[in-house]
Amino acid sequence: MRFAVSMMQRRVEAPAARRLPRSRRAAAAALAVFGIAGLATGVQAQTLASLPTEAGARVQGDAKPIAAWTTFCQTYAAECALDRGEPARISLTPATWATIVSVNRRVNKAVEPMTDQDHLHVADRWDLAEDGIGDCEDFQLLKRHLLAQAGLPRRAMRMTVVIDEKGEGHAVLTLITDRGDLVLDNKTNAILPWHKTGYVFIKRESQDAVAWVSLGGVTSPVTTANR
Repeated sequence: MRFAVSMMQRRVEAPAARRLPRSRRAAAAALAVFGIAGLATGVQAQTLASLPTEAGARVQGDAKPIAAWTTFCQTYAAECALDRGEPARISLTPATWATIVSVNRRVNKAVEPMTDQDHLHVADRWDLAEDGIGDCEDFQLLKRHLLAQAGLPRRAMRMTVVIDEKGEGHAVLTLITDRGDLVLDNKTNAILPWHKTGYVFIKRESQDAVAWVSLGGVTSPVTTANR
C-alpha cells in the first residue's frame, strides 16, 4: 500500500500539478487514485434493498465546531463551502448506492490508519490524507470529496462527531438520504443507519451554514484524534 501511495504521489506531483494550490493538489491526487469513472465497480454484499427507511438524527440547536475543523476550512475552503441550492437529501438509486459503497470501501482500503500524534506530532489535524496516511476524519473528508466529485450533494454529506465504543471522540460521515441518515466509517465497510452504529452522536456540520449543530449527545470531545 505504501508503494501504491508512492506511485500516486509521483503521478500527481508532476511540474504542472505542483503549481496547483494545496487543496487542488489533494483533489488531483484523490482522483488519480480512485478514478471517478470506475467508482461503481466491484461493489459487493450490502444492497440498497436491505436498507430500511428510517427517521434521521434530530438536530437540537447550535454547537461549537471542532477547532481542527475550523483550521481545515481555512486551508480547504471549497471543502467546507455550503450551497443551499443543493438538495438536502441524497436520493438513493442503485447507481448512487453502488458509488457510495465503492468509495467507502476503496478509501478504507487505500488510506493507512494512524493518529495525528504518531503521524504529524500534533493532537488533531484534519486534511484529505494526501500522503496516504490519516485518522478517522481524514478518511471521511476524502470520501466526501470523492462523492462530491461523483455528483452527490455536499450539503447532504455532513462530517459528524461521535463518542465511539471506547468512549473516545471519533469522526464519521453522515449521508442524509431519503432512506434516513447513513454512516460511513473507517472502522467498518458496512454502511449503517446512524442509530445502529452503537455510537453516541454529539454534533455535525449544519446543512444551512458553515457551522455545526447539536445532535443531543451530552459529552462533546475536544478532538477526534483516534484512528
